[in-house]
Amino acid sequence: MIAHIKGIVLESTPLSAVIEAGGIGYEVHVPITTAEKIPGTGQTCSLFVHSVYREDSATLYGFATREDRDFFRLLVEKVSGIGPKIGISILSRMSVFALQTAIAQSDVVLLSKCPGIGKKTAERIVIELKDKVFPNASSSTQSASSLTSGQTNTTGSAFHDALASLITLGYKPAEADKLVHKAISQLDAEASVEAIVRKALS
Repeated sequence: MIAHIKGIVLESTPLSAVIEAGGIGYEVHVPITTAEKIPGTGQTCSLFVHSVYREDSATLYGFATREDRDFFRLLVEKVSGIGPKIGISILSRMSVFALQTAIAQSDVVLLSKCPGIGKKTAERIVIELKDKVFPNASSSTQSASSLTSGQTNTTGSAFHDALASLITLGYKPAEADKLVHKAISQLDAEASVEAIVRKALS
């Protein structure tokens, strides 16, 4: 089973990339959140991979971090009704931390905003994964992990509430996620939800 690939980018789109490794070009399906981190054509790229083998196909799904790949595996292996395509769509909509926080706080409404996810599926995600997303800490004490620029001590609760506030104001979940991550990276660890929202909107 292929678990990791490192090679030269031959092609890339918002949902896939062709990586040449060992003289072979591998097509890898990726979420938008990973596609944004893939370097330009001709440059070296490293992806963590989840492989799906069927009788008539072999498909690779790539992710910028091990955490993204492992969360994708949880979705497609533990939650009935979620296959790789829907899993990629979910991870294209929001960061893993935003999704983990929504699951930990049983936010079915926010999860239902992901493409291909209705209320019943969102409820299944919460039931199946709530005790798995933050195994070593509760959502109120889990530190927010930025996938692109280090770590912050802002609580998952503040992150989630700020994210929900921006979505209520009309921002798309993916855009709100980016704005909140950026705001948190510029504030101290004890920043309030209001301060995070103000910074995100500035």
